[in-house]
Amino acid sequence: MANKKKNNYVSKDKLGNNFVHKESKEEKNKSPKDILLSIKNASYRYSDAKENDYALKNVSFDFERGKIYAIRGRSGTGKTTLLSLISGLERCSEGEIIFAGKSLKNMNLDKYRNSDIGIVFQSYNLLPFMTASENIILSMDASGLKIKNKKEKAIELMEKVGLKASYANRKVLRLSGGEQQRVAIARSLSYNPKMIIADEPTGNLDKQTETEILEIFKKLAHEEHKCVIIVTHSQNVCDTVDKIYDLKKIK
Repeated sequence: MANKKKNNYVSKDKLGNNFVHKESKEEKNKSPKDILLSIKNASYRYSDAKENDYALKNVSFDFERGKIYAIRGRSGTGKTTLLSLISGLERCSEGEIIFAGKSLKNMNLDKYRNSDIGIVFQSYNLLPFMTASENIILSMDASGLKIKNKKEKAIELMEKVGLKASYANRKVLRLSGGEQQRVAIARSLSYNPKMIIADEPTGNLDKQTETEILEIFKKLAHEEHKCVIIVTHSQNVCDTVDKIYDLKKIK
């Protein structure tokens, strides 16, 4: 009998049930074009780690356009490592990650991060002494976006995430946590990426604001056909998403 690979993930649906791997009719008919991101037996070991000391081991997940996902796991299960691999900040020690049919190994990763994916952080990562619109415009500049009126576009994005145009000239320091996170989401959308990656985006927010932020992510996935991936500890988030992936500590 072949030895089973040790891994640190479990695939679950939105109700938290373990999947039995049996293809449904819908899955059999699913076009490969529906899958935007595919993680294939990805493992990661830090350069100073022992030979069998992996931060992540044999992870295989698929993420489709038009769906919202949660990646869940306790501290030390590799969530941050997985995000670093997905965003191209680190390379897999083994296995590979494929985005839109191309391996990240063969892609210009700066271009990938500045055009294909948008990242939202728990701590917002905005420049506090700049205005809301200036933070968004800065992201447009970094991506090389060429449009005539960037401020007009920034205001359009702010209104899209539930912020009034009057907030455009307000310094980030004068915004609430929920308002800052809306600006951060608008910033991540500034170059119209195919995928949004959110690292504990509601971790600093109250439950009502969390629900409002989740509605934004749902619309991005279900109405704008983006792939949304959220790393979270929140049950409220897990109750909202289409699919949950649980990371477990490597035994």
